[in-house]
Amino acid sequence: MKESPHRDPKIRRRGVADAYVDGRMALGHAAFSLHDFMKESGLSAIAAKRQLARLDGKVVRVSPRQAFFLIVSPELRAMGAPPAAAWLHDYFNWLGRPYYLALQSAAGSFGSNPQALQVTQVMTDRPCRPIKVGRIQVRFFVKRRIGQTQLQQLPQAAAPLWISTPEATVFDLIRYSSRLGGIERVAETITPLLPQLRPSELKRVLESENESACAQRLGFVVEASGAKTLAKTIYDWLPEKLLPVPLSPLKGPRANVPVVQRWQVLNNSGELK
Repeated sequence: MKESPHRDPKIRRRGVADAYVDGRMALGHAAFSLHDFMKESGLSAIAAKRQLARLDGKVVRVSPRQAFFLIVSPELRAMGAPPAAAWLHDYFNWLGRPYYLALQSAAGSFGSNPQALQVTQVMTDRPCRPIKVGRIQVRFFVKRRIGQTQLQQLPQAAAPLWISTPEATVFDLIRYSSRLGGIERVAETITPLLPQLRPSELKRVLESENESACAQRLGFVVEASGAKTLAKTIYDWLPEKLLPVPLSPLKGPRANVPVVQRWQVLNNSGELK
């Protein structure tokens, strides 16, 4: 007597990828690793990849070289991938590396959106290739002492996500200004954040970062924006003797550039006074 086809393990395993992905979505997850899928399903690597390949856009690899998959729910099919904020935490846990939402992306989460930003900016501890999956783009910045950055969880986020505090965000914006369109553009992003900054937390950031040149530039920008209390917090932290620094490292020093004595900043911007 022939065995019932429903007892054939190969037949029983058909559709296990679809069920696994639906289960992940039901729990609010937007991503998973091939290893986790294999562990739960009992499938081999080849069988697991074959089943995932048959899901027709329901899942997509974060990059061709990495066995990490994003779940694309029906309402996100036009985007080709879920928003980066929905899966970055799981992705970096899988990599085993630190990260946080940073710079203009962090500023946007706190309500400062002077320029439309099409790329999610993420800080990590060593170089990463940019990610582009569907319409979602992620650009990575490197910070060697990332563990010293003041972080918090993104409020009201659908998934866990580390983000720099407002105080750490403005410091990072100054530090990476030459890669963000220049000091003028960064100042436009910082100004709307100033009412959210707390002097005590700003002092903690200055102490942990311990970069006088960046603090001088930040002090100048903050004072130029009219935030006198915050500017005093920065000034009080700085050492007594300061070395002159150009406001815009990208432009470099120029002849006849005025020096702002309080901050020892060479104002080579032309737009910031």
